Amino acid sequence: MSKVVFLLTPQLHLLDLAGPAQVFSAAADLGHPYEIRFVGEQEFVRTAQGVDLRAATDWPELTAEDLIMVPGWRTQSLSVTERDRGHDHERDNGRLEWATLDRLTAHHAAGGTVASICAGADALGRAGLLDGRRCTTHHDLQEGLARRYPRATVVRDVLYVMDDRLITSAGIASGIDLALHLIAVRHGPYDAARVARAMVVYARRNGDEQQASAMLRHRAHLSDAVHRAQDLIDAGYTGTLALAELAAAVGVSERTLTRRFVAATGLTPLRYQQELRIEHAEHLIAQGGTAEAAARAVGFQDARMLRRLRAARSAATDAAPTGPATAGPATAGPVTGAPGAPGALVGPAAAHPASARPPARPANSTVAAAR
Repeated sequence: MSKVVFLLTPQLHLLDLAGPAQVFSAAADLGHPYEIRFVGEQEFVRTAQGVDLRAATDWPELTAEDLIMVPGWRTQSLSVTERDRGHDHERDNGRLEWATLDRLTAHHAAGGTVASICAGADALGRAGLLDGRRCTTHHDLQEGLARRYPRATVVRDVLYVMDDRLITSAGIASGIDLALHLIAVRHGPYDAARVARAMVVYARRNGDEQQASAMLRHRAHLSDAVHRAQDLIDAGYTGTLALAELAAAVGVSERTLTRRFVAATGLTPLRYQQELRIEHAEHLIAQGGTAEAAARAVGFQDARMLRRLRAARSAATDAAPTGPATAGPATAGPVTGAPGAPGALVGPAAAHPASARPPARPANSTVAAAR
């Protein structure tokens, strides 16, 4: 069982703690073995929102599979004046004993992962973990972080940054994004999407990567029928599933499912499945596989179809206008004609029960690699 240890500091922000903690709690509810612990230098910790928390003052034994997370705390830096710039307001409530900082350093040196939310990055900096690494924090705190730790590379305008098992995030709600990313890395984007859906939040692009997994990228909607259809496609995107069977499993007509799917994701069910296949095929090719082997592994008959779809997607990307983000990327607009018509295959045809519960994933499933 993996431990997730939250380090509680005076005046910590509740959402910095509660958001990531609930992500791992939800993952545990799905069957992943997580044990959540809360430690601190004092037994009772007053949060910035006035809630008193109780922490263990003894650290548990940790292994490389365990995770330490440092939530952020209240700072005065949001209103720092020129006169005040000589004072490190970010540290006011987050000062930690060297013995505690040594815990962070030792865990990382032993192969463990250390993460921070918002001002928690300062603790990682004091521990020496930011030296020579990329990191981020809340936008109002970035200047101070860069000044105090000049050997760190502070990345701006991102939700989180991961560098050598060290993960820092912008803070507040981005702690949830960070935790969902860790679930995706450890258990695959399919399970990360399930956790996000259970929490009624959907993973966003982090700004540090060109593209998030298609399984997460097209989940930013609130259509339960479409989410259930996506669950079924995600669980078996290398196979075939008739649109009629998919619609029956969800409990709507084929036309209704297609219409709702396009409205929610910007894609037809077929195009969504193709996006999953293309993404995983590109991952296999990047790992040294041939286009032919990759195409067959993801469900295409041969490499010609894969090349044709990749070329079409690339052309759509080049032609896409710039501007505000829409429900789906310009590379994945709805498919017109036969593929999107009722009765088209969205992906050997196998009947699924009327329940929208996705079939069990095989032990050798490659969904987790489709990032």
